[in-house]
Amino acid sequence: MAKRFQDKTALVSGGSRGIGKAVAERLLQEGAKVYVIGRSKENLDKIKAVNPLINTIKVDVSDWDQTKTAVEQIGVVDLLVNNAGILYHEKFVDLGIEKFEEIINTNFKSAFNITQIMAHGLISAGRPGAVVNIFSVGGLKTVPESMPYCVSKAMMDMLTKVTAIELGPYNIRVNSVNPTATYTDMTKDLFENEQIMPMILSQHPLGKVAKVDDIMEATIFLLSEDAAMITGSTLAVDGGLLLK
Repeated sequence: MAKRFQDKTALVSGGSRGIGKAVAERLLQEGAKVYVIGRSKENLDKIKAVNPLINTIKVDVSDWDQTKTAVEQIGVVDLLVNNAGILYHEKFVDLGIEKFEEIINTNFKSAFNITQIMAHGLISAGRPGAVVNIFSVGGLKTVPESMPYCVSKAMMDMLTKVTAIELGPYNIRVNSVNPTATYTDMTKDLFENEQIMPMILSQHPLGKVAKVDDIMEATIFLLSEDAAMITGSTLAVDGGLLLK
């Protein structure tokens, strides 16, 4: 396998399982020194057991100061994947401010915080870099009973665009990957539901949902020099869902 990220330091938030885990493992395979941050010690221990060279840091990314302290200790980060995210399904009229703030803090403010720390380090060191924000079709279309999630992902979309403009002169690229529903450990019960799955498939012109590797490959491409002239873009990995 090519070592496209040799001598690079990479950080993946929410990297202990699912999409983040797959991205972290590929970055390691391609030569990067990889750090994964997450709030579940159990999941961090699992990825460390399989990949001892991955550095794991337990931190709740919704906590601004705790996250800032943890990330600054890593040093200069060349490659960043903002993947941490949570989702609650609740009707707008029943939604409390606590859940709204938890989702915004985890899904959006953590990316703002970590990207800013990364940018300071790269600019001071005079080094190029690349950021990929993993958001969702939920940032571009409505998902019923998911207002805070959709809002947080729409904010991620604009974060990508504005930071791409401001960081471009420093040769720091910022892009987003926009997945549709993706088959992971968290979603497999939904996707194996014989009543729900036909409806999900009917929404996708390709007639299938995404796999973790579909999102991982798109992310790795945007981090690599193969995408050296791409910044401020959103790469939809959605099986055509947004066309409908």
